[in-house]
Amino acid sequence: MQRFIFRNKNNIMFINGVFIALGFSSHWVLKNDQMFMAALIIASVIGVLPIALQAFQALRLKIVSIDVLVTLAVTGAFLIQNFEESAIVIFLFLFGAFLEQRTLNQTRSAIKALTEMAPESALKQMADGQFADVDVDDVDVGDILLVKTGAKVPVDGTVVSGAGSINEASITGESMAVEKDVSSFVYAGTIVENGTIQIRAERVGEDTTFGKIIELVEEAQDAKSDAERFIDRFSRYYTPAVLGIAFAVYLVTFNVELAIIILVLGCPGALVIGVPVSNVAGIGNGAKHGILLKGSEVIHSFSKTNAMIFDKTGTLTMGNPAVSQTLYFDSAGHICTQGAENLEPELVDARTYLASIEHESSHPLAKAVLSELGITELHPVENTQVAKGAGIVATVKGKRVAVGNVSLMESEQVFLPEAALHAVTNLQQAGNSLVFTSVNGQLHIIMGVRDQIRPHVRSHLQALQKLGVHDLIMLSGDNQGTVDVVGRELGLTNAYGNMLPENKSAFVQKLKAQGKTVTFVGDGINDSPSLALADIGIAMGSGTDVAIETSDVVLMNSDFSRLPHALGLAKATARNMIQNITIAVGVVVFLLASLIFSDWMNMSIGMLVHEGSILAVVVNGMRLLRYKIA
Repeated sequence: MQRFIFRNKNNIMFINGVFIALGFSSHWVLKNDQMFMAALIIASVIGVLPIALQAFQALRLKIVSIDVLVTLAVTGAFLIQNFEESAIVIFLFLFGAFLEQRTLNQTRSAIKALTEMAPESALKQMADGQFADVDVDDVDVGDILLVKTGAKVPVDGTVVSGAGSINEASITGESMAVEKDVSSFVYAGTIVENGTIQIRAERVGEDTTFGKIIELVEEAQDAKSDAERFIDRFSRYYTPAVLGIAFAVYLVTFNVELAIIILVLGCPGALVIGVPVSNVAGIGNGAKHGILLKGSEVIHSFSKTNAMIFDKTGTLTMGNPAVSQTLYFDSAGHICTQGAENLEPELVDARTYLASIEHESSHPLAKAVLSELGITELHPVENTQVAKGAGIVATVKGKRVAVGNVSLMESEQVFLPEAALHAVTNLQQAGNSLVFTSVNGQLHIIMGVRDQIRPHVRSHLQALQKLGVHDLIMLSGDNQGTVDVVGRELGLTNAYGNMLPENKSAFVQKLKAQGKTVTFVGDGINDSPSLALADIGIAMGSGTDVAIETSDVVLMNSDFSRLPHALGLAKATARNMIQNITIAVGVVVFLLASLIFSDWMNMSIGMLVHEGSILAVVVNGMRLLRYKIA
C-alpha cells in the first residue's frame, strides 16, 4: 500500500486539487455548504496519506521532518474542524514537493548514452595474419587491429602502419581532424575520417581514455546525489521549534485548542510554496531567454560561482573551422589588394584549381576552403599525390598545383616572397592553420583557417566578472600556442592547452579544493566528467546529448550571450528565495508571538495573515519573470 501511495503521489496531489476546486465551487456557485465541507474533508484525507507516511518513516529514523509538522497541523485543523486550511496546506505541500521532484532529480541517462557510444567491435589480426571481426572485449594488450575509414578506434593504441585523419572530438573536443601516421597514439572512441591504419592495442576496456570518461561521470554524479534540499535542512530546526512551542503552551495553559491553533498557524504554508515559486519563476524566466536551469539546488550553487572554466571549441569558439583571411600573390610576389571579383586571370584560375582539388578531399580544412570560395568552376583533377601531413599535389588543366602547408611548399621548391613570410608570421600568431596554393611552382594563394571566436564573447566575459566571477579560465585539448592566442584575445585569467578529460576534471577538483565555487562550461563528450564534477556544469545547447544530460544548466541554441543573464538570474532567484523564506518565517513568528503575548490575535485574523503571507511570497516570486540583466 505504501509503495502504491508513494508511486501515485503526484496523482494524489491532482485529486486533492480537484476536490478543493469542487468544494469552493459548490460554496461560491451552488451555495451548498454540505458539499463544500465534504469535498474539503475528502481532499484532506486523501492528500494527507503520503505526507503522513513520510512523517512516520522519518520518526522511525528519529528525524522530526517538516512532514511531521504538516501532519500534526492537518490533524489539529481536523480537530477544530478547519477543513479548508487542512486541504489547502496539503495541496501546497504536495505541489512544492512535486516541483522539487521535477527539477532536482537529475537523470542518469548520460551514462547510458556514453556507454552506447563506446566501440563494440574490432578487426583483430588472427594467427593466420587475416583480420576478423571480434567483440571489443576480446581484444588484449598487444593485439594488432585494423581500423578503416569511417570506423571507430576500438582501443587506445599506437599506429604501426598506415596513416589517416582522425576526428578526436570525443576525447579532446577539437573539431579539426588530426593527421596520424606510424608511431602516433590514438584513442578509443575516435573516428577515422580518412585513411586506413593498423594499431597495436595498449589500453583496453575500462583502462582506455573513453572508459575513464564514463567512470569519471559516474563518480561525479554519485558525489552530487547526496545534496539535500534547503527546506529539509531548515526544517531540522524549524519543525521541532514549532512543536516545542505548541507543547509548552499546552503544558502551561492546558488549552488544547490554543496548542492546535499554534500548530495550524505555525504550519509553514508560505515557506512550503515560497522556495518553489521563486524556483519556478526563475526557471520560467530562463526558459523564455533560452536558458534551462535544472532545479533550485542548481540555482543556489550557481549563484555562488566565483570561478568559471570554459572549454574552447564549441564554447568560446564556433566549433567549425572557417577561413579568416585570404591573400593573393601576383607573379612578382606582391599581395593583391583588389577584391576577389577583380583578380587577374591567373589568380582566378588559381582559385578554380584550388576548389577543384579541395572538392576531392574530405579534410575539415578543405571544407572551410570550399565554403570560402563559394560556387566556382571545377576542373578534372589528375595524377593526385598525397603528401602525408603536408597536403596534395595534382595536375589540373595541365598545370602542377600544390595545396598544403609550408612543408609542401618547401618540397615543391616554391619561393615565398618577403610579403608572404610576413603574412605567414602574422597569421600563425593569430592562431591560424595555413593553406598554401601554388601553380607551376609559383605561390598564388595563402589562406588562414581558424575556429572563429563567438561574437561579443569578450564583452560577455566582462559582464561575468562584474557579477563576481573572479577567475575566467580556458581548458582545451588544442595546442598551447592556439590556446594562448584565444586567451589573450578574450582577456582570460588563465588558458591551458593539451588538456585531456582527466586533466580537465583534475583541474576542477584542484579549484574546488581551494574553496572556490566552480562552474564549468562545455559542449563535448570529453567535457561530461568536468561538467558533472564541477559545482555547476553548463552545456551549450548544440553540444552532445551526453554533455546536456550531465550538466546543471543548458544554454539553448548555444547562445553564449545568455550566460551573463543566466548567472544574474541565478543570483536574483537565490535572493528571492531568501526573501520568501524571511517573509514566511517572519509571518509565522509574528503570528505565534501575537497569539501568545496578546489577546487580539485569533484564528480568523491569523488565517487572514497566514493566507496573505502566501500571496506575498507568490507575488514576490513572480517578479523574477520580469528579470533582465542590467
